[in-house]
Amino acid sequence: MSYQTPRGTYDILPEQTPAWQEMEEMIREVCRLYRYTEIRTPVFEDTRVFKRENDSSDMVNKEMYTFETGHDSYTLRPEGTAGVIRAFDQHKFYGGRELPMRLYYMGPMFRHERPQKGRQRQFTQFGIENIGVSSPEIDAEAIALGCSIVKRMGISSVKVCINTLGDDASRDAYRKALKEYFTPHIDELCGDCHRRLEQNPLRILDCKADADNPILAGAPSLRDYLNEESREYFRRVLEALDALGIAYEIDDRLVRGLDYYTHTVFEVKSTRPDSGAQATVFAGGRYDHLVEYFGGPKMSGMGFAIGLERLLSLAEEEGWTPKNSEKAQVYVISLGEVGSVPLKIAETLRKEGIAAEVNLVGRSLKAQFKSAERNGAEVIVIVGESELKEGKVNIKNSRDGQQFTVALEELITKTKEMLG
Repeated sequence: MSYQTPRGTYDILPEQTPAWQEMEEMIREVCRLYRYTEIRTPVFEDTRVFKRENDSSDMVNKEMYTFETGHDSYTLRPEGTAGVIRAFDQHKFYGGRELPMRLYYMGPMFRHERPQKGRQRQFTQFGIENIGVSSPEIDAEAIALGCSIVKRMGISSVKVCINTLGDDASRDAYRKALKEYFTPHIDELCGDCHRRLEQNPLRILDCKADADNPILAGAPSLRDYLNEESREYFRRVLEALDALGIAYEIDDRLVRGLDYYTHTVFEVKSTRPDSGAQATVFAGGRYDHLVEYFGGPKMSGMGFAIGLERLLSLAEEEGWTPKNSEKAQVYVISLGEVGSVPLKIAETLRKEGIAAEVNLVGRSLKAQFKSAERNGAEVIVIVGESELKEGKVNIKNSRDGQQFTVALEELITKTKEMLG
């Protein structure tokens, strides 16, 4: 019987892992520079962590992997923010720690949706959460962090789209206006929008099925319902982005797919013509009620998430290649009866931080040289029976073909010299 990966999942093969490792290392370095520290939460949580009261998002209503054990209901995490905030509250990070608390996460997420390019049922997500303080400047800095990651991956064809949902009062007034506007037209919208009208009419503006429907184009603008406090907050966000040299476009229809956002929301999109429906590189926004929902005090947070499959794919399309490789720096060849000396030499090289491959399977001399070539070895150490009797080995530079005979005690120094 032949087994395959489940639909919507895939294997990351050995030749692909160097790119993943370099991307992950770069992300961790950027987080270090911005003073974010990693948090690791469970892959599954109590379903109520994600399925909050009256949530209208497609992720919650259609895409979650939920399973029952006895009287308990658990869900594979479809996104990272909820678990991080649950942990923030459970461990009372709001007491005795300096705020805002800067956290990042990286790991697998799960959504039951139609697999397509850049979108899988199991996918890898990186995200940040800045929790405890409401500040326009924090919003701008978070966007700058994400843009720094995108830039380091060699991606230049992107644009920042930004909007504000305002504070609670502004958003409530706008929801009321949208409900009044859409109610007479509801039969002209998709079935999901019938539910959204009652749960959160802002989500109708984010409907993919009705994206080109002229009814959406005629909807009231949120900007007309912002109070002065919300306008001032957004003005300061844009001012901070200007100070950081980050160009942006204001998109009045941008509301994001999750219900907990307030004030700033944004999407960084690819401008490549072949991006299609999967144009979003990373996206996020500010939230004011999640900490309180999970039992903590009333605190604000700001975060975003990047799908790493999509990030890597876009980077490779723009010509990015990893500097890391799985190649050997040194290949140790054995010639004649030399016992375990080649193995010992390889182990000594590894202790010096040099990646070494050694013949342990009885290959012929010709096959060993071919293996060294396949492994990309820059230096070849040849342990010959006659040389070894004199305490020496041969060492060859694969790049220029030069070969030397050196004493065993000088091997490490000479190898490092040849590797540069």
